[in-house]
Amino acid sequence: MATRRGFLAGLAAAALPRLSWADAGSPAFLAAAKLGEGYVLCGLDAAGGERFRLDLPARGHAAAAHPVRPEAVAFARRPGTYALVIDCARGEVVARLTPPEGRQFNGHGVFSADGALLYTSEVVAEGSAGRLGLWETAGWRRIGEVDTGGVGPHDVKRRADGGLVVANGGIETDPGDRTKLNIETMAPNLAYLSADGALEEVVALDAELHQASIRHLALAPDGTVAFAMQWEGDPAEAVPLLGLHRRGGAPVLSPDYETVFYRMKGYAGSIALEAGTGRVALTSPPGGVVQLYGPDAAPLATLARADASGVAVAEGGFVLTDGNGGISRIAGNELRPLAKDDLAWDNHLVAV
Repeated sequence: MATRRGFLAGLAAAALPRLSWADAGSPAFLAAAKLGEGYVLCGLDAAGGERFRLDLPARGHAAAAHPVRPEAVAFARRPGTYALVIDCARGEVVARLTPPEGRQFNGHGVFSADGALLYTSEVVAEGSAGRLGLWETAGWRRIGEVDTGGVGPHDVKRRADGGLVVANGGIETDPGDRTKLNIETMAPNLAYLSADGALEEVVALDAELHQASIRHLALAPDGTVAFAMQWEGDPAEAVPLLGLHRRGGAPVLSPDYETVFYRMKGYAGSIALEAGTGRVALTSPPGGVVQLYGPDAAPLATLARADASGVAVAEGGFVLTDGNGGISRIAGNELRPLAKDDLAWDNHLVAV
């Protein structure tokens, strides 16, 4: 039964101002970083300036930005057992998400277009079977999970039609120390799911590339999916580290990849896809380079940057972060410094 006190509480809640990203300084990007012996999540503007800096309890990996509210979900480095929902305007932790027993977060997540749902990349701890956790965001309650169609999912992105695409890396890991357990039999794939989690299409690489773990994704409005890979096979054997895919077709892998493979030490990290030009930027922290590709996946340029980490699309090109605190702009085939800070930027730069 409704009470006067409950009615007045409802009126008070309705009267509270609805905050937007403008109240958090209108950041263009989110990025996790190491600060001394601690860890933070930062909001950055398009020129690399800080709009906010918030403490994290442990090393972060990627973050997800709510499409309307100034809230970010900061994910622990995989495999993790925390994801913090942070009010970036007030600097407060709104909720701490914990996966159910036997599940581990795997570093990434994405909101539905209306912000009502959060999808979290997860694994079943024993065996690393892929799951997407489903969370309603009004009260941050877990409402279920769906199968990702593969093993070891990492990145997940929302498609323009509201569906999802998942990078199933194919690697089974020990739930305690992350030891890789199935390198000889790993089987990565791209999986397309509907908004309600139904598996629509699974795309695997050729058998000789079964040790190319599909890790990170970038999407274009026309449906193109760019995917970054990390090679778990013989380091003397060069393979492509970039692929492009459109629904219903076969993956297009980068040609002329031998030199690029060795410069990147077989490891592609963050990836960004420029919609207007089709250009792709791919970082390699161990290689200390950013590789640029054309819309046909052909290599265009290799730019040296020590510990190159996160990359995202910005007006006129890309913005890049590195592990030495630098923030740079990639315009054309040139790298131009923007800012330098006292932070060691982590792997990803997430557009708000």
